[in-house]
Amino acid sequence: MNYAHYIRELGRGSEGARDLSLEEAQQLYGAMLDGGVPELELGAITIALRLKGESVDEMVGFLSALNERHYALQRPAGRFRPVVIPSYNGARKGVNLSPLLAFLLQRYGVPVLVHGLIEGYGRVTSAQVFREFGLMPSASILQAQQALDENGIAFVPLSAISPGLNNLLLLRSRLGLRNSAHSLVKMLDPFRGDGLLLAAATHPDYLDTMREVLGALGCHALLARATEGEPYANPKRRPRIEHLHEGSCDLLFDAEHDSLKTLPNLPESCDAKTSADWTRRVLAGEVMLPSPIANQLACCLYASGYADDFNQAKAIVAVEGSGQSVR
Repeated sequence: MNYAHYIRELGRGSEGARDLSLEEAQQLYGAMLDGGVPELELGAITIALRLKGESVDEMVGFLSALNERHYALQRPAGRFRPVVIPSYNGARKGVNLSPLLAFLLQRYGVPVLVHGLIEGYGRVTSAQVFREFGLMPSASILQAQQALDENGIAFVPLSAISPGLNNLLLLRSRLGLRNSAHSLVKMLDPFRGDGLLLAAATHPDYLDTMREVLGALGCHALLARATEGEPYANPKRRPRIEHLHEGSCDLLFDAEHDSLKTLPNLPESCDAKTSADWTRRVLAGEVMLPSPIANQLACCLYASGYADDFNQAKAIVAVEGSGQSVR
C-alpha cells in the first residue's frame, strides 16, 4: 500500500486536503488496525486526519474496518438486546454514573456490557467503581461472554476486544493529540450490530456526525450529549435522547432547558469508593434516582426490547423506581 499517497491527500492543510472515499478509508484503517503501517507513516496519517477532520464517509469506512476485525460477543439468550456502554473518559467533577446505569439494567434482566479503559489518568473510571462492587475486568472475550451469560453484566477492557484499536488509542501519549480511535471507541458495538449502543459526544457537531455514521451502518443506538465524556445522562439536566434503528431516528426525550427547581442528592466527592457507596444507596432505594437517569433507563428498556412501547417503559421505571438492590 502506498502510504505516501494517503499522506499527500490528507496532509495538504485545511484548504487543500482531500477526504478519502469510504473504500479508501476502510482499506487504510484496516491496515492501521492490523499494525501494518510503519511508525513514521502512522504518525503522519493520524496527525493529518486530526488537522483535516474526518468526514462521515471516512468514519463509516474506519468503523467498517473495525467491525471486520474486533473480537465479537454473542447476544445472551433471551429477547432483549444487550446494552453496550462505552466508558472511556471517567469522572473528574461529578460522580461517574455509568456503573449505576449498568446495575439498574442488570436488575431488569437486560444484559449489559461496559467496555473502556481501566486506568483513568486522574479521572475515576467505571472499572474503578466496579472494582468496589467486586466486579473485575474480564481478561478475555471468552471470560466476558461467560460473565454476560451467567451474571448479565461484564466490564471488558478495549485491549481484549480490539488490540489494534487499543494501540491506536495509546498513540495519544506519544503524539500528544487525540486521533480517530478516540471517536471510534464510542461507536464500538462488540455484538456487531446486535447490541444497543449508548452513543454520546460532548460537542454538538460530533453528535451530528455520529448520527450519520451510525445511521449509515443501520446501528441500534441511543444518542445523547455526554456527561464529562461518559454516556450517562447529566443527572442535573436531561439531554436530548434519540433512538437510532434500521436507519431511522426517533426523538424519545427533548433536552431540558428550564431553570432547575431541585438538585439531585449527589455526593460531593467523586472518588471510586464514594461513588460506589452512593450507587449502593440509590440501588437500595435510600437515595432518589436522578430524574434524567430514570429517563435514560426508560429509553434503554424500550430500545432493548424489555418494554413493548415507550410509554410502558416510562411507566415501569416510574412505578418500580430504584427500590430493589442489585446485591
